This record gives sequence, structure tokens and C-alpha cells, in this order.
Amino acid sequence: MAIQTMNPATNEVVKTFEPHTSEEVTQKIEAADKAFKSWRKTTFAERAKLMQKCADILENDAEKYGRIITLEMGKPLKDGISEVKKCALACRYYAENAEDFLKDEEVETKAEKSLIAYEPLGVILAVMPWNFPFWQVFRFLAPALMAGNTGLLKHASNVPQCALAIEEIIRKAGFPEEVFYTLLIGSKEVDAVIQHPAVKAVTLTGSEAAGANVAATAGKEIKKTVLELGGSDPFIVLADADMELAAENAMKSRMVNTGQSCIAAKRFIVAETIADAFLEKMKQKMATLKTGDPLKDDCDYGPMARPDLAEELQEQVKKSIEKGAKVILDGGREGKDSAYFKPMILTNVKPGMPAYDEEMFGPVAAFIVAKDEDDAIRIANDSRFGLAGSVWTKDHERGLKVARQVDSGAVFVNAMVASSPEMPFGGIKKSGYGRELSYVGIREFVNQKSIWVGASPTNIQGD
Repeated sequence: MAIQTMNPATNEVVKTFEPHTSEEVTQKIEAADKAFKSWRKTTFAERAKLMQKCADILENDAEKYGRIITLEMGKPLKDGISEVKKCALACRYYAENAEDFLKDEEVETKAEKSLIAYEPLGVILAVMPWNFPFWQVFRFLAPALMAGNTGLLKHASNVPQCALAIEEIIRKAGFPEEVFYTLLIGSKEVDAVIQHPAVKAVTLTGSEAAGANVAATAGKEIKKTVLELGGSDPFIVLADADMELAAENAMKSRMVNTGQSCIAAKRFIVAETIADAFLEKMKQKMATLKTGDPLKDDCDYGPMARPDLAEELQEQVKKSIEKGAKVILDGGREGKDSAYFKPMILTNVKPGMPAYDEEMFGPVAAFIVAKDEDDAIRIANDSRFGLAGSVWTKDHERGLKVARQVDSGAVFVNAMVASSPEMPFGGIKKSGYGRELSYVGIREFVNQKSIWVGASPTNIQGD
């Protein structure tokens, strides 16, 4: 089955690619494994020079690559350009810090010398999604290559040009060809790649189902996995919040990438005493947003990535309404075959509704009223997801106190949730496990080796 680029703004098939055969995939895996033997011996300075060149290319050609993103998954061009430039930040961050993050760590013991060494594992497979088709790859790729690993990318099937462009960037930067390959394959072929003895670990960003399947296969092979899955992030607005600031960020957080972000706010949990006023402010801000041609500057949000995704979201809205949810800002899908979806706000959202229980991966906000601070925390944690969340209050100490009680991988106080190279990124519960970014992320795919020199430990019994 061919892999296609389909422009979601026009439903036009732009380009078609033949998938790699199983023989071609095997050749690339084995080439990456062979390259690892020499790549791991390069110095951090040698790797950093190439990674800095990679950042230069991303910055200099940001519009070129941003256009490919827009063409394949529909986000406004300005957002695509910003995404490419953010990838350059990750490249520079790890080029500048990887050596320090992975230097030997001496430990005081009874040995003459004892230390923890951080050594690369080998070939790492990345299974990546379409919603941030450059950023989510580079936040794996930069630390993996800087650690001395080699990489394989199985990208989402609707963004093949992004996948090939990333491979092109790595080549242009001067990395050895075999250090990184894009595999043009479907999801059914992923198991075979994981099962290949040369592949040592897997990182996946995607759905719960995809994560469960990859983890099951990797588990049978006893291979390390890092999973960043879905989220239904709470946006908690306490009674003392700056309403204008919170409402502006509520709109931005729900509409980032047309709502197609794992860390976009999805459940808006607002204190009862300010709920009506806040809802009106949020509604006004979301109603002013404009859509259209994502290549034009006046487009605030583009189409969803595919028509079927818009259809699925509309069905979630329909089922929620049937169970009692109320439409406060009317929108939804523009037509039967369209990927465009206008923003919506639902109120009276309760457990048992898709808007409460499921991830709404698109521009639909679920508005939930909380009696007080404790009730807001209870509602925030009443979810199988735990990726991120935010708390809005004029009292930063109060915000910190609430943040510590929210079950998630990250909580932002008076700021919109976003990933950055300096901070670990990942979730708990059904949102996955493991971390990307920061020094924590680069240590996920290394062997944390204990080295002991000299006198034997005093306790030599058992493990």
C-alpha cells in the first residue's frame, strides 16, 4: 500500500511513495548497527560539531521545512516555521550539554575507584506521530545521536515528506549516512523492526493503543521503551486567578495546533464563583479566531490533519451531547469530507461522556465547574491520563501547592504548558512512562554501567 502526502486543506494527494520492502528495511537496520560500532567511538566534540550544523540548517531553511509541515498536516505556516526553529534549539542544547550529562559520575565506596559510566546502547527505533512532525523527531534524535546511538525513524504515514526531509537534514549536516535512516513502512511492519536483534530500544509518541502494542512487542524481546501517549490536561482556574491572563491562555492552550497536541489543555476546571464570567471571556476569545488557507498570514488555525480525525472528534461531541453536555460555543466540522473543524465549548460535562473521559484531540473545550480548590484537584485527577496540566492563581505559593497535588508528568503555574529542552517531558498513568528532553531524556537510552576498581565489597552474599 502506497504512502501518501494528502494536503488536509484541499484533500489533494500531493505525492505518493512506495514503502520500503522488508529487504530494504533489514539492510538499513543492519547498516545502522554496523555504523554504531564506529559512531560510538567518536568524541562529543565531533558529534557536537555536526549537531550544530544541523541546527544551522534548520534555522536557515525554516520556511522551506515549515511549508512541508503545513502541506502534510495542515498547521499554519507561521507555526510550522516556529516548530522547525524549536528543533534547532534542541540540537544546540544537546550539542552543548551532552558531554556534561553523560560524563562519568564518581561514587564514594570502599573501592579504590567506583563510578557510573553512561554508554550508548546501539540502534534506537523511534515511532513518531504527525502532529509535530519535526519537533517530536528531533527531541529524540538530538540526544540519541549525541549519546553515541544510531537511529531509525518510522514516522506517521501521512507525513512522509517530513520524514524524508529530516533524513536529508542529517545528511546535509555531515553525519555518516548510516547513522540515521527513515523507514517508509506502515504500522503493521513495526513489530518486525522491534524484533530485529540489532534494535536495542524503542521510543514512541502516539496513542494509547499504539503504545500498548509497541510495549508488548518490546517487552517480549526484553527491550527498553519510552512512551509518550495521550493526555486530557486539566486547566485549573482558581477564584483568585487573573481572569484576563487565564482566559487568553485558555484559548491559546486549547487551540494550539488546532487542538491537536497531547499537552493542549482539554478540561477547563474553573472555580464556581468565577465560572460564568470566565466562560464568557473564554468564549469571546475563541469565537474571534479565523481559519482558512494555512499558508496565509491571517490564518489563526488550520484544518485538522485528516478528514477522518475531524469525523472522530465530531462523533465524540455528538455522544457527549446525547449524554447531557451543552454547547456554549457552536462549531464543529464544516462538511462531510472536510478536515476543517471550528472551535467548540461544551459545558455540563460529566463522567461517562467522551468529553470528560476521553482525549478530545481537536478544538473542543470541556468546561467543568469546581466547588473549590479541593474539588478542582479531585476533578483534575479523575482521569486515566497524567501528561501535564496548569494552575492559574495570583498566589504563586498556592499554585505550587496545588501543582504538587495534580497527578501528571508536568504542571505549569500561571503559564501555558509547553515542552522545552531544559525540562523533562513525559507522563504517568495512561499517558505513558519514561522521559524525553533534559539530562533525564538523554540518559533513557544509555547503559548506566557501574564500574568498580580495587577492593571487593564487604557484602559478597547474594545480589
